[in-house]
Amino acid sequence: MCGRSSLHDDPTNILERFNLPPSLPGFVPHYNIAPTQLQWTISLDDDRAAAARQMKWGLVPSWANDPSIGNRMINARAESLGTRPAFRDSLRARRCVILADGYYEWKVVGKSKSPFYFRLNDGRAFGLAGLWDRWERGDTVLETCTVITTDAGARSALIHDRMPVLLVDDAATKWLDVSALGRELQVLLTPYDHGDLELYEVGRFVNNAANDSPDCIVPFAADSA
Repeated sequence: MCGRSSLHDDPTNILERFNLPPSLPGFVPHYNIAPTQLQWTISLDDDRAAAARQMKWGLVPSWANDPSIGNRMINARAESLGTRPAFRDSLRARRCVILADGYYEWKVVGKSKSPFYFRLNDGRAFGLAGLWDRWERGDTVLETCTVITTDAGARSALIHDRMPVLLVDDAATKWLDVSALGRELQVLLTPYDHGDLELYEVGRFVNNAANDSPDCIVPFAADSA
C-alpha cells in the first residue's frame, strides 16, 4: 500500500514536461502527507489540456451516497482497476499524476513497525499513478484521488509486499494519455525496480500525521532512539 508521501520541492521537472508554469500557486512544502489531506496532481481538464490542481487523498466515486467512503479508497490495486466499479470509469477517463518526491512504507517485524522513506537518489520529483473523480451534492463539490499500487519490486519487497506505481520521466505523460489501454497500460502499472530508487529507515516521528517537518525524512540513528 501507500499511506504517506512527501512533496517539499516544487516539481519543476514534471511541470515543465506538461508545459505548466514551473511552480505551484500557494505551494507549501510537505514532508508527511496523509490520507484525507490535499495532494498536488496533474490531470486533463475538459479541453484535454494538462492542469495542476489539488485534490483530497481518498477517492469518492461520483455515485457514492456517503463521501466518507473516501477514507477507505486511498489506494487502488492495479490488478483490479478494470473490474471494480469505483475505479473502472476513472481508469478510462480520469487518470491523474500525483506529484511526490518521496513516500513511506512500514516494515513489520514481530509486533514492531519501522518506517522507511523511498525517494529517487537525485532528489527529483516523480509521479504516482492515480485516478480521480468529482463528487457533487448540492453546493458541495469534492475532487478526490487515489494512489495505484502494484507488487513490490525486489528491493522494495524487503520492506512491504506492495508499492505505489511510480511514473518517472516520460511515463507520466503516457499515463495521462487516455487513448492508452490494454498492454500499454500494463507496462506502466509495473513495479519500479531501478537502481535510482533508494530507501532508508526513518524515525517514528513520521508515524504521527501531525508531524510535518524535515525531521520526518532524517535517517534513523539507532544510538539516538
